[in-house]
Amino acid sequence: QLQLVESGGDLVQPGGSLRLSCVASGFTLEYYMIGWFRQAPGKEREGISCINRSGGATNYPDSVKGRFTISRDNAKNTVYLQMNSLKPEDTGVYYCVARRGYVCPTLYNYDYWGQGTQVTVSS
Repeated sequence: QLQLVESGGDLVQPGGSLRLSCVASGFTLEYYMIGWFRQAPGKEREGISCINRSGGATNYPDSVKGRFTISRDNAKNTVYLQMNSLKPEDTGVYYCVARRGYVCPTLYNYDYWGQGTQVTVSS
């Protein structure tokens, strides 16, 4: 079965850290651009990071820049999202998304979308 499976979501206090993982099964991640998206309660999904096929270039919106780091290990067919200095507004479901080629996935252009992992930041 071709799918992305996220893990690592949890309840964490403000200022804490989490590392999310995204493992691909049934296909090889190295041919795909990978993005992380999130959906906060009552809000639309938003893209928060994207990494190119070799892991050499990434981009982030201002809301997470300096706190979140995306990385990948193509040998393990896995992408990670390291999240530091977490804030309550980071609460939401986090999704891993893959798009074959050289362009970052978007809400409407992607090949695989994971089932999501819940991150809750609360004291």
